[in-house]
Amino acid sequence: MVFTAFLYASLIIFALGLIIKIWTWFSRTIGTSAKQIPTSERVSAAVKGIFGVVFSPKILTLIKVFTLDVVLQIRILKEDFLRWLMHMLIYVGFMLLLLMHALENFISEPLFTDYYSTINPFMFLRDLFGLMVIIGVGIAIFRRFVLKVPRLKTSAMDHYAIIILAVIMLSGVLLEGAKITSYTEYQAMVEDYADLEDQDEIAALESYWVQNFGTVSPNVQAPFDEEVLSMGKDLHEASCMDCHSAPQWAFTGYATAKIIKPAALALDRAGTSTILWYIHFLACFIGLAYLPFSKMFHIFATPVSLLANAVMEKDKSDPANIATRQVMELDACTHCGTCSLRCSAASAFDALGNEYILPSEKMTFLKTLAAGKKLSARELSAIQEGVYLCTNCDRCTVVCPAGINLKELWFNVREDLVQRGCPEPLVLSPFSFFRGLNRENISTEDYARPLADANRAVAGKFEQVMDPGTPISFKDREIVELNQLPSTGTFSYCFGCQTCTTVCPVVAEYENPLQTLGLLPHQIMNCLGLGLVEMASGPRMLWDCVTCYQCQEHCPQNVEITDIFFQLKNLAVKNAGKVVDENSPDLEAA
Repeated sequence: MVFTAFLYASLIIFALGLIIKIWTWFSRTIGTSAKQIPTSERVSAAVKGIFGVVFSPKILTLIKVFTLDVVLQIRILKEDFLRWLMHMLIYVGFMLLLLMHALENFISEPLFTDYYSTINPFMFLRDLFGLMVIIGVGIAIFRRFVLKVPRLKTSAMDHYAIIILAVIMLSGVLLEGAKITSYTEYQAMVEDYADLEDQDEIAALESYWVQNFGTVSPNVQAPFDEEVLSMGKDLHEASCMDCHSAPQWAFTGYATAKIIKPAALALDRAGTSTILWYIHFLACFIGLAYLPFSKMFHIFATPVSLLANAVMEKDKSDPANIATRQVMELDACTHCGTCSLRCSAASAFDALGNEYILPSEKMTFLKTLAAGKKLSARELSAIQEGVYLCTNCDRCTVVCPAGINLKELWFNVREDLVQRGCPEPLVLSPFSFFRGLNRENISTEDYARPLADANRAVAGKFEQVMDPGTPISFKDREIVELNQLPSTGTFSYCFGCQTCTTVCPVVAEYENPLQTLGLLPHQIMNCLGLGLVEMASGPRMLWDCVTCYQCQEHCPQNVEITDIFFQLKNLAVKNAGKVVDENSPDLEAA
């Protein structure tokens, strides 16, 4: 009764969790554009998209991806054989255990006549599948704590997943070993199936089971008379053989039984089999109920991600489906670290220590962001820096075993963050190049606002409101001496001929360049000559510079103008620092 109640409770929690999780795919948003699409439209678009794919040639693509990437995990195999082996052992072993053993009443019994879990091949296969999972968990622990794969971050969720799997599998092996040695289990079997009343027959069967099946009896002990064993064998074949194969086939349980044999009677009196049974099944039920809320949910989300990305195209797919897919991809992420290992911006993580530069850690944080949880100003600044240092090389997308379109995800999230967060000086740097290429996807007002904020920030004139009515200003900046700039010594050769401004292609782009750019190249040189380094590091001209070196090549005095601009930009960003106040209020992520 208790068992049934726990089973139904776990199934109900699992079903509710699954429904809630899928609902979040259609209700949560990533990026600014997705916020304009209502949930009803996204659900409708998803239904249309599914039918459109199923009844089109794209179904062949789905079959191919399902076979190669979902079942055979070819993407993982290409990256790391040991990880592929670990994943296949855990996934295949656990799924087969689930289907053949845990759901035996619904699958094994209807499929196989005269099915018993204690006969072969089912008993042997159960132990084989269990051993596969145990080896897979062992490899996972070995990779994380011994090999220490570079940039592989272990979170609390990773620990929970390993612990739950370990408890389920180890309790199952111990339970099998305890039942093999248990005299109580043996007696219950005899009462249910043997129907023996003669004491000699009872002793003979008991002796045979002690000799051949590992049972530990308080009544009989080896060595046994051959006639007694022969009688016991006949009784066994008449009453027990149809539902009990030799326990040696259950090789993991039998090995455990051998180990605990000296203490078997004491363990049996303590009801160890019953205790382990409850531990094993409670762990299974807890794991089932917890699955939709844990990283293990990727066993559902990752195949969906692989299939969806195989048939979706950015320029052709419905924007509503793209918005839904991006939220779903957060659950598809297995936090395997493959993207971080290949990330071309990872050197910035080594230098700055901001873990949100790594793609796998950004994915973890984006789950919090999409859920609408509160973020401190410092957290928001860190993730903003992380998404903006992305070089858009697309390596993460190419190697992702879950098929997540990470490059597209970073772009959407980055635009959302630069609109809501602290002014980010990187928006003025070459890292904004990809944003500029996608300018047509951003409204004119939204595109210009972060640029203006960041420009005022590095110029020392910026005051940002993190929360309505709560101004946060820059810290007082120390005066920068001119000799701190290694390349600015050559500015002293400048005699104000204005050649640099004349040949500058950026200046030529505007009808009124002084109004737009703040200071022109020759004026920046004049500022340096007057010792006004702060003023020289503020104008937009520095950030609009395309680094073509025209000014430097045409300068009659060989002033290193472009290099000076580069040094001034670095100095401006350094002086601006992080626009985050230690006492700033938390920001709502919604």
